[in-house]
Amino acid sequence: MKDNNLIAEKSFDFAVKAVDLYKVLRFKQKEFVMSTQFLRSSTSVAANVEEAIGAQSKRDFLHKISIAYKEARETKLWIRLIKHANFIAPSEADQLLSEAEELCKILGKIQLTIKERL
Repeated sequence: MKDNNLIAEKSFDFAVKAVDLYKVLRFKQKEFVMSTQFLRSSTSVAANVEEAIGAQSKRDFLHKISIAYKEARETKLWIRLIKHANFIAPSEADQLLSEAEELCKILGKIQLTIKERL
């Protein structure tokens, strides 16, 4: 693995922020359903990126990156729902949405690049 892997770093940093938000939603605001779904999808992005880094083939890599992309998209849905349910400030939600969208763009580009090489 490269020491400076942009998507690994960004997805990990995003997962850390997601855990922090989960703690607020779960323990301070007593929101149990959306917070759990949000935590699962948001941390899954980083987990699947890590699995992709250790992939055994290009197809395996593409599969894991594709899952990470879908999880990032799902995460955007949960952020929007959490925002519209007024559990977090719109500015905080918009920042998270922006980061999730950036992850989607990077993961999408990686998918396209790998597909071209298969």
